[in-house]
Amino acid sequence: MIVLGIESSCDETGLALYDTERGLLAHALHSQIAMHREYGGVVPELASRDHVRRALPLLSEVLSKANLDKKQIDAIAFTEGPGLAGALLVGSSVACGLAFALNKPVIGIHHLEGHLLSPLLASRPPEFPFVALLVSGGHTQLMRVDGVGRYELLGETLDDAAGEAFDKSAKLLGLDYPGGPAISKLATTGNPEVHVFPRPMLHSKDLNFSFSGLKTAVLTAVKKYPETLTEDDKANVARGFVDAIVDVLVAKCQSAMKQTGLKRLVIAGGVGANQQLRAALNAAANHHNPKKRFDVYYPELEFCTDNGAMIAFAGGMRLKANPNLATYNYSFNVRPRWPLSELSAA
Repeated sequence: MIVLGIESSCDETGLALYDTERGLLAHALHSQIAMHREYGGVVPELASRDHVRRALPLLSEVLSKANLDKKQIDAIAFTEGPGLAGALLVGSSVACGLAFALNKPVIGIHHLEGHLLSPLLASRPPEFPFVALLVSGGHTQLMRVDGVGRYELLGETLDDAAGEAFDKSAKLLGLDYPGGPAISKLATTGNPEVHVFPRPMLHSKDLNFSFSGLKTAVLTAVKKYPETLTEDDKANVARGFVDAIVDVLVAKCQSAMKQTGLKRLVIAGGVGANQQLRAALNAAANHHNPKKRFDVYYPELEFCTDNGAMIAFAGGMRLKANPNLATYNYSFNVRPRWPLSELSAA
């Protein structure tokens, strides 16, 4: 079964073709970072308009890469939510319009499920069950994953997501959008002893997170400097921030592994591409105590951020388990707010 995946929940337009027998056939992605950088963040109306411009050219690109005709598509999966309403509507309307024209079924996919399952596209995929750290600009959650649609929330952020804290702290340092990669790069040259920021909820005895206070600590540190920060000053603040947020994420992951008794940890979402986080998690996974060791899995770097491949794959997984999930209802409804807890097993 060949599934076309369409992702348009925020500021990336992604399309991909996935074959449930042969695997990923082709994918293409357009990022709107350059357009939104001028405004310091995503402008929803501009994002929606750009999705309109990009979707069909990207469809032609993936069909050409896979050497397929659109009539060979068996089903179309699209991001139904959560996300920006206008952006979601573009992907949904393209999916449903194309499906109607081809008389093919459609299936709406939860954006976070796409991220949770994206490491299964890697050359070294994990087996179920596993603990997943979903860490992005909009979400920071620890989940137990027992199969497709079988998710248990273990803990989540009570305020800012980790990626949001990265972006906001980077903005305080005058760094360009998106702030996450910029502040992480700057941190590599910083002195870890200059700023030792708090580790929020590190000892809370639960698996929840809180990052708004860490952002405030960065603001307080910046205000103590003269009017203009030197590059060394910025690097030192960035290092203190990155060390703090990584320490919390790693500690919570270790606690989740201990509480569940599982030995597989999956990292999903855009912050999963962060090199400091990966290095710290790899070190934690290879604990000197064999009883505390676990295996850690990551998506390929190209699938950490939003992409069509994860939507096509999630659609393929669900349809392979239950072909009746696909529908010929082309009303292209979307769900900007859609709790992952509402998903059922495939």
